[in-house]
Amino acid sequence: MSEDIFRGSYKNTAVWQKSFLLSQHVYRLTESFPDSERFGLTSQMRRASISIPSNIAEGYGRYSKKHLDQFLRVAYGSAFELETQIALAKTLPHTKHAAYDESEILLTEVIKLLYVMLYR
Repeated sequence: MSEDIFRGSYKNTAVWQKSFLLSQHVYRLTESFPDSERFGLTSQMRRASISIPSNIAEGYGRYSKKHLDQFLRVAYGSAFELETQIALAKTLPHTKHAAYDESEILLTEVIKLLYVMLYR
């Protein structure tokens, strides 16, 4: 990865933009979850979703390839954590009927973008 990556804002990267949009979708999605999940899946899914763009931003803010890669790996892990939580939510009686499609599409795109950035 070239140091040129730090010339623009992290906000201009496709991976940050899509992961930020994913977080918004997850927040809206979990609003439909029952109150009994507020401290369970709702909290965990929201935390994992916001961890993705937050770690991308922090990695860029460190202005070093080594640190960026480290924080991209954390974001990548959070993406898979969210993927697991969505899979679980889709199986539970009180959350299985939520509209997961858009979040899953965005999550797949984010995972692919992070993979390319990390393992190019």
